[in-house]
Amino acid sequence: MTKLDDNINNILNRWRLILGDFADNNIELQESLSDLNESLNFLYDREYSKEDGYYNDNDHTKLKGDKSKSNLTVPMWVSKIRKLFPKETVQIMQTHALNKYNLTEMITDENILKEMEPNMDLLKNILTFRDMMGSNVKKLAYSIVRDIVEKLKRKMEQDIKKVFYGKKLPNSYTMHRKIFKNLDIKKTIRHNLKNYNTQNNTIFVDKLYFNNNIKNYNPWHIIILIDESGSMLDSVIYSSIMASIFANLPYLSVKLIIFDTSIVDLTDYIKDPVDTLLKVQLGGGTDIVKALEYAKKITAFPEKTIYVLISDLEDSNDYKYMHNSVKGIIESRSKIFILTALDYDCNESYNKNAAQKLSKLGAKVAAITPNKLAEYINDIIS
Repeated sequence: MTKLDDNINNILNRWRLILGDFADNNIELQESLSDLNESLNFLYDREYSKEDGYYNDNDHTKLKGDKSKSNLTVPMWVSKIRKLFPKETVQIMQTHALNKYNLTEMITDENILKEMEPNMDLLKNILTFRDMMGSNVKKLAYSIVRDIVEKLKRKMEQDIKKVFYGKKLPNSYTMHRKIFKNLDIKKTIRHNLKNYNTQNNTIFVDKLYFNNNIKNYNPWHIIILIDESGSMLDSVIYSSIMASIFANLPYLSVKLIIFDTSIVDLTDYIKDPVDTLLKVQLGGGTDIVKALEYAKKITAFPEKTIYVLISDLEDSNDYKYMHNSVKGIIESRSKIFILTALDYDCNESYNKNAAQKLSKLGAKVAAITPNKLAEYINDIIS
């Protein structure tokens, strides 16, 4: 067989796998591809309705007529695709199974969950369907959540450190100022005792020691307000992680609020984003005004406060109230960022009319990546 024949066969094999059993009469399925074909059919045959000659039967799908039922179950399928496909492909197929074909058994069955590739989509699905899990599955699921979150946090910390690297404390000095009033007399004498002259009772000082001269400073205060509606899940994850990173910076005081139609202050849990995420209740209504007004009440130094509102701006109130709340924040000399998305893809879906009006007031409205937000914060505190 020539190289050209090999290339043609490879192309035909790929088309046979893409078209599935529809191509049986035109492209012969090679026996070596039967496992791949079965794994693909198990998932993607669910695309077809009964009217097309297919029916969904929980764990498998079959053609009407002469097609036999697949022997695969969901646990077998998860295990099989890990052996047959590259890691990236497995993650895509898992995501399709959960998000498109609602195979929630994959995350409510402990044995299946153990086989899953940990990634962002799995994290989102665990958070979405955790109420359907039994106690044993939850324990496993939460350990997976922690593992995924820690990996995300390490990546984000690298990005953020690039922004803040070498940053000095605002309004402070970190070097010794060698002036008399900063002379550390006790330390200077102690370290020069070796030069004491017993004959004339004098010390020859060959080195002077000074105290640090660091001014007191007021840190910048950041209040992060996270809309926990279902459409904001990606941003909720990244915002929670980013809040924990900011909370460990010495010149930032950070508060974390999540909201729907009620307010939950999670500042006490801010350093552990997993604790934050496990307290998020996705879905429900949205009352942005209530969240903003709460934030105003806990603001002690408006001129040194930055509000970060992460929301799609779909509010249950008349928008003039949100307009007035934001206007009040800006008039108090605080800064406000309204992030319609905070993640590395910046896939935003938001109320553009509300965004335009708030932008005209002076609010910064954008869909940005975490490192870009860090740059904005850095520019202000500098």
